[in-house]
Amino acid sequence: MHKMLVVVDGLSAARTRDAVNRAIGLYQQEPAEVHLLSVQPRVSGDVAMFFGAHELHDLQHGAGMDDLAPARALLDLAGVPYQATVHVGRSAQTIARTARELHCDRIVMGQDGNDHGLARTLFGSVAAQVRQLLVGTGDYQVLGS
Repeated sequence: MHKMLVVVDGLSAARTRDAVNRAIGLYQQEPAEVHLLSVQPRVSGDVAMFFGAHELHDLQHGAGMDDLAPARALLDLAGVPYQATVHVGRSAQTIARTARELHCDRIVMGQDGNDHGLARTLFGSVAAQVRQLLVGTGDYQVLGS
């Protein structure tokens, strides 16, 4: 059975919707174990010093769960079972690490067609970075841009 990692983008509802709709279509073609992932950025030391470790964890986990809510609603409506996870770290590295840890053979990321900013031009898309990190480490299919 395939294992699919569906990446939720807390900054773009359109990208999240695209990823989830793509995952639903894939699931309907061939059922798979579905894992939703929200990656929350690390908080800088200057900000983190105002919070206890437990409080900071709770804040980041809560923000991640908020980001996951629309994706969960779409999957629930489509009758697709899933597991949801929140991790903290750098996006591409965290996505690649999670895919390896969960043995996911598909990573589904969304696109909204409006992502042509300077950061993407300089560093490439997160999907391209994930592909680069996974080269030679297994059989992964990264869908999205």
